[in-house]
Amino acid sequence: MSVAPTNADLAVAETPAAPGGPTTDSPRRYNLNLRQSGIYIAFALIVVLFAVLTGGDLLQPQNISNIIVQNSYILILAIGMILIIIAGHIDLSAGSVVAVCGAVAAVLMVEHNVPWPLALLITLVVGGLIGAWQGYWVAYFGIPAFIVTLAGMLLFRALTLTILGNRGIGPFPDEVRTLANGFTEGYLGNIGLGALGGADLFSILVGVVAVVGIVFTQWRTRSARQQYGQAVDPMPLFIGRIAVASFLVIAVVVQLARFKNLPWVLVLLAFLVLAYSLLTNRAVFGRQIYAVGGNLQAATLSGVKVKSVIFWIFVNMGVLAALAGVIFAGRLNQANPTAGNQFELDAIAAAFIGGAAVQGGVGKVVGAITGGLIMGVINNGMSLIGAQSETVMLVKGAVLLAAVAFDVWSKRRAGASR
Repeated sequence: MSVAPTNADLAVAETPAAPGGPTTDSPRRYNLNLRQSGIYIAFALIVVLFAVLTGGDLLQPQNISNIIVQNSYILILAIGMILIIIAGHIDLSAGSVVAVCGAVAAVLMVEHNVPWPLALLITLVVGGLIGAWQGYWVAYFGIPAFIVTLAGMLLFRALTLTILGNRGIGPFPDEVRTLANGFTEGYLGNIGLGALGGADLFSILVGVVAVVGIVFTQWRTRSARQQYGQAVDPMPLFIGRIAVASFLVIAVVVQLARFKNLPWVLVLLAFLVLAYSLLTNRAVFGRQIYAVGGNLQAATLSGVKVKSVIFWIFVNMGVLAALAGVIFAGRLNQANPTAGNQFELDAIAAAFIGGAAVQGGVGKVVGAITGGLIMGVINNGMSLIGAQSETVMLVKGAVLLAAVAFDVWSKRRAGASR
């Protein structure tokens, strides 16, 4: 079944097909689109830099696992935030929603002994209702999202303080703590990896399946682009990109398998990334999000229900913030009034560093995840080398500014070349 091109696909189309058949490889061999690939190159360079500065400690199995677990809730928020930014809006209340939903989960599970699956479901519904509240004012009442979510940041922080007061509530059930901090079992036992020692076979097989999925989806996307007359990378470059991505996936999985296997929160993140990547790249609703952010007037004239799209992306943000709230509370093993402070800023930074455009209409879920990991690697790497907190903030701010400046520069360059 052929797949219609997305906005991101159209952005990379350079040469139309000749009448009568699809295009082949791009005639400009080995052309590198920095706007699309720059974030991944930057991520690789940052990892190499801190691996050298830390004497290899950054890439130790336990440290890689810590980076994933410690940044999991930011990555979850980044998935929802990238959709809102693509649509041309912003959400400043995400951290406060994390806090209030963590408080709701704690009250249900700890104080009222509600079974954790039901309590989790109720918490997600509460997050969805919060998102619906904010989405209504933005989509149907016409108040700018900046103002609505700024008000929400204050309102839901106040509600958190009302629920918790000045106390923390815990401990959480073991299942919730396992989701936040636990690891998969060694279902198939360990295998020898020579100098690397032993590693969990099941985790490695999961990595192999992930690589097969990457190869399949990339090949399918390449074939679809050819069918629609879009330029594609030369086969050697295409194979090289797939090989590098596959190597990185296997390398990370092997390191995790050598420590305590795959973190459960990584399994959850992988599911979310896959689901939201399919939503943005394949589903009609995902294309409508890009249309709304790319050209609001054109989207309206094309029959897109703009208000409905905006409403539902805020509902989605609320649900993901609730999930992040439960993960964060489970990791700390208690809900506290200060939870979620500045989480929204980290999620916004992850989206922009990951390639989202300030004006909207551009961005990818995988890019937002990469942006979040860049922030996580910077935090972790500078902690390992003993950097002061003000130095960490300085570097993170510089990286964010550089990412946005690069986006603006690339747009100006593209406009000047036309």
